[in-house]
Amino acid sequence: MIVKLTQPYSFLDDYSEGAHPRLLQSLLLTNATQQTGYGTDEYTHEARQLIYSQIQATDDEVAIHFVPSGTAANLISIASCLRPYEAVLAVETGHILDKEAGAIEATGHKVIPVPGVRGKMTPENLERVLDRNTFFPHMAKPRLVYISNATEVGTIYTRSELRRLSETCRRRDLLLHVDGARLGVALIAEMNDLTLRDMVDYTDIFWIGGTKMGALLGEAVVVRRSLAEGFEFNIKQRGALLGKSRVMGVQFAELFRDGLYFELARHANAMARRISAQFERMGWELAADTETNQVFVVVPDAMLHRLAERIRFYEWDKRETGTVIRIVTAWATDEMAVDKLCQWLEAIYQA
Repeated sequence: MIVKLTQPYSFLDDYSEGAHPRLLQSLLLTNATQQTGYGTDEYTHEARQLIYSQIQATDDEVAIHFVPSGTAANLISIASCLRPYEAVLAVETGHILDKEAGAIEATGHKVIPVPGVRGKMTPENLERVLDRNTFFPHMAKPRLVYISNATEVGTIYTRSELRRLSETCRRRDLLLHVDGARLGVALIAEMNDLTLRDMVDYTDIFWIGGTKMGALLGEAVVVRRSLAEGFEFNIKQRGALLGKSRVMGVQFAELFRDGLYFELARHANAMARRISAQFERMGWELAADTETNQVFVVVPDAMLHRLAERIRFYEWDKRETGTVIRIVTAWATDEMAVDKLCQWLEAIYQA
């Protein structure tokens, strides 16, 4: 449920604003140049080379493709490497299970839920579900594990966790796919020890989110070469091969040219930590650790309406002690708005 108000500052999501000014400036500066389409333009080539440098990989190891949205990135990646009878495994809070309108199922692939731990897939839970899905050929065959980093509850995978999951997948002949809509805030989190090169080493497909990290639109899909043959055909068939793909190329080149991508992620996380710390000072329970740019807090029901007069947020869950709300900060979150919110909360606490 969305709290609908016209005036309060929005913490609903991390894509309410358009694009970072530097990206808009680059789009304007390159606007009149004539370029070829469908990912063959010089700006998309530059973006690929910059990402190759960031992930410390070569085009012999992985291919990089740009698609306009996260749902497109997920369904194209998954559909491109599965046979019709093969299934996807995802934690019960996974984005593809309840936030993408059955897009994966629409490609003909069953999604098998796995109990999560703090929003994360664990090898132990994965193994248990796999052992219950072996009545072949009467059950869909598990083939790909879907996770997101950061997760739907804002938590992140450590290097050890991802490595163990990867080892399990390889031992059980499963592919590992990482939804990276919020990969930037995950990699810049204080407790993170993962690198982009680790993503190459431990996964088969992952993508780097741009939409939630200062771009107008666009996600960069990194796919292992052994799975990359024909990937462009899947992009085209799903209506995601843009004639003006330069729009994504220009933006990703700007994001990765000199560290802007991670600078914006750092800001989003810092704003979330400030808000989270204020809730903790007030004694309000956090429903999940604030590791990235999402804050989940249990708000006393008597305070819910008053808080809604100040900010916009999602009501996430109900508890006996109140309502769990989700507050999301972004690359563009106004620091003054955060200060005012914290001051208002402090005043309530002191009253």
